[in-house]
Amino acid sequence: MSEVDAQAPQENPLANILVNVIVPVLALSYLSKDPQFETDPKFWHLGPKIALVLALALPIGYGIWFFVKHRKTNFFSALGFISVLLTGGLTLYLWNADGTIKPNAAPLFGIKEASIPLVLGLAIFASHWSKTPLLNAFVYSPQIFDIKRINQAIEANDAHEPYRRLLFSSTIIFAGSFLISTGANFFLALYFLGDIDTTAADARTQYNGGVAKLTGWGFAVIGVPILVLLMFLFFRLIRGLRKLTGLEDDKILLPR
Repeated sequence: MSEVDAQAPQENPLANILVNVIVPVLALSYLSKDPQFETDPKFWHLGPKIALVLALALPIGYGIWFFVKHRKTNFFSALGFISVLLTGGLTLYLWNADGTIKPNAAPLFGIKEASIPLVLGLAIFASHWSKTPLLNAFVYSPQIFDIKRINQAIEANDAHEPYRRLLFSSTIIFAGSFLISTGANFFLALYFLGDIDTTAADARTQYNGGVAKLTGWGFAVIGVPILVLLMFLFFRLIRGLRKLTGLEDDKILLPR
């Protein structure tokens, strides 16, 4: 079996965005209104409980389907699965039986939103000294870079120290992108959930609407800049390897 054939199954990024961002946002935005509080209720006004269940069901179902089909856990599916479970669990805690919301909903949800990128950023940094750095899993991947050829060139050029510095600085940039996301996620949660009237009859509907805005704007405000930063890191890594090894891009990267 070739190296390409042996690669782990790759998740379609468009499917990931659709399942984990677009569909939950639409469900929370348009299905959450409670018909008993609407002067002109529509058939799609299912109420906050059903809307929340539908918004969480698809990401969870997709993660389970990916695992059953491929018998492997895709990192992004697993991350989405954990995120929606945390969202569902926290929501159950924040929703009172009388339909109101606990007054500390915004900061608690902000902590939840910040926790995942914080843990990821710290894990990426700490893994630099392990046998399996997370930089290699996401950016400097042996499925993209010809690691064997690169290491041979580094050995021939006696460039071990600058090579080590290149990988360490790349790890710092990669981990830093998640740490930036940590703060941004927390303050976005405060912004979109901070104005909820937690004692109102439609507090749950307001909550779902805030979560929908947080999910959608979080992808735009945080996700897109991080993707741009990762592209910068990718090309920075190629440029550094080209300088250290003397190899051209088609020798540094595996044929696709």
